[in-house]
Amino acid sequence: MAPQKYTEARKEGNRKWDAANLDRVSIALAKGKKDQIKSAAAAVGESMNQYIIAAIEQRMERQEQEVGE
Repeated sequence: MAPQKYTEARKEGNRKWDAANLDRVSIALAKGKKDQIKSAAAAVGESMNQYIIAAIEQRMERQEQEVGE
């Protein structure tokens, strides 16, 4: 089975879906930190995005538990 082509129509559809369903955040990291995060994410089979989101969610859960005590 041949891979599907990533057409301009597909790109535009993806862009519209992203705009309607996702918020974007830009972060600044010290030089070299991006590569460290990318390597750590790859080591556990995740994308950098997945890894960062999981870290944020874990910290927010801990914070909620601490405030709820």
